[in-house]
Amino acid sequence: MDGYSLLHAWPELAEGCARHSATAREALIQQLTHYVDSTGTPVTIFFDGGGAPKGTPQTHSTRQVEVLYSRAGQTADDMIERVAYRLSQLGEVLVITNDYAERDTVNSFGGMAQSCENFLRMIGEANRDLAIDLKEHNRRERSRFKNPR
Repeated sequence: MDGYSLLHAWPELAEGCARHSATAREALIQQLTHYVDSTGTPVTIFFDGGGAPKGTPQTHSTRQVEVLYSRAGQTADDMIERVAYRLSQLGEVLVITNDYAERDTVNSFGGMAQSCENFLRMIGEANRDLAIDLKEHNRRERSRFKNPR
């Protein structure tokens, strides 16, 4: 996922904060962690980091949510293309970005690419499904405790 592309497409996330701020990045990582928790699909988030000032906090990755920053002289797009190409040899890969050229590049070697807006709809659906499942689970648990066997 192109982290900054996704942040720019999601203005409600970390409202009032600059899109390139640590606060906005952390809010995005938190939301994507919830998405991973509800779907079980691991994600990798790429941020341009070469121009970040020294001391900019970098979130540490987990097994399910990998956070990567590009180095000076390299862009997140470069990293996305390289990783998507390598992973496409192993199976399906989905890149989330609003960069048309990037999506075309990923599609050209057999990967899949999707706009940030489509992905945000997927996140909304996953959150709704999780809320429904949680409500049903809580209903069953309440019933089980009201009527012990």
